[in-house]
Amino acid sequence: MFKFTWKHLGLVFVLMLSLVLAACGGEDDTSSDDNNGEDTSNLGNEEIELVYVEWDTEVASTNVIAQVLEEQGYDVSVTPLDNAVMWQSVATGDADGMVAAWLPGTHGKLYEEYKDQLVDLGANLEGAKIGLVVPQYMDVTTIGDLKDVAGELDSTITGIEPGAGVVQAAEQSVEDYGLDSFSVETSSSGAMATALGEAIENEEPIVVTGWSPHWKFSKYDLKYLEDPEGSFGEEEIIGTMVREGLEEDSPVAYQVLDNFAWSPADIESVMLEIQNGTDPEEAAANWIENNQDKVDEWTAGLE
Repeated sequence: MFKFTWKHLGLVFVLMLSLVLAACGGEDDTSSDDNNGEDTSNLGNEEIELVYVEWDTEVASTNVIAQVLEEQGYDVSVTPLDNAVMWQSVATGDADGMVAAWLPGTHGKLYEEYKDQLVDLGANLEGAKIGLVVPQYMDVTTIGDLKDVAGELDSTITGIEPGAGVVQAAEQSVEDYGLDSFSVETSSSGAMATALGEAIENEEPIVVTGWSPHWKFSKYDLKYLEDPEGSFGEEEIIGTMVREGLEEDSPVAYQVLDNFAWSPADIESVMLEIQNGTDPEEAAANWIENNQDKVDEWTAGLE
C-alpha cells in the first residue's frame, strides 16, 4: 500500500504550482494570438473610410483596395458619392481617401480647387483615356465626321452624369468641331452602357461618352473617334488622394494606399466579372486570390 509522507505532499504541491503557472502562461499566449500573432499596434486608427464615384472603374478599384486594407487589420467602409462631394469629403477630412481621381482632365477643376487641402499619392493606374466612342461598324473616324451621320444619330451624343469631366469635354467637342445640331444627353454611366448594348445588339449607330479602362472594350468591338482638336485632352491617369494627417493617424493604411498600382488589364478583369453578375466584393476577392504577387507588392515593407 502507498504510504503518504510529507515528502510526497511537497511533491504534490510543486506539481500543482507548475500546473497553475502553465495555465497562466497559456492565457498569455491566447491573448497574444487574438490577431493571429500579428502586432497591430502600428495600424493607428483602425477605422478607414474610402469614397468613390459610382463608375465601373471606381467600383472595382475601391472594392479591391478596401479588402487589402481589411486584410491588414482595418475596418473599412466604402461610400459612393457625387464627383464634387467625393473630392470635398477627402479635402475636409470627412473621408480618409479615394483611388478615383481622374487627371489631368476629367477631375482637373476639382483637383485645382482642393489640391492644397489633400495629399496626392500619385497614379494608381496609367494609360487611362476619355473621348467619344462608337461601334467599329460605324463608318466614321474623327469627331468631325459626326456631321455626316447627324440624322442617323438624331444629333445625340449619349453621355453620363451631368457635370462629369467627360461630359464637359463632350460639350466642348460639340463647339470645337462645329457640331451645331448635336446635344450631349446626360443620364448615368449605367444608362449609357445599356443604350450602347442595345444599339450594338441591333447594329444601330450610336456615339457615347467613353473612357478606358472600361469593361465595354472587352465585351464590344469599339473605337475612339480621333480628336485632332484636343477637346478631350491627353492620356489620363487615375490617382490616389488621401486626407491630410492620414500618414500619422493610420500609417499602414497610408503606405498601402501609396503603394497601390495596377494595370488597365487588371481593373478591366474585375469590371467585366462584375458586369457579368458577380457581386463587387466577390469579384474583388477573386482578383486578390489570383494576383497575390501584386498585392504583396502593395503591402511590402510595412512598418
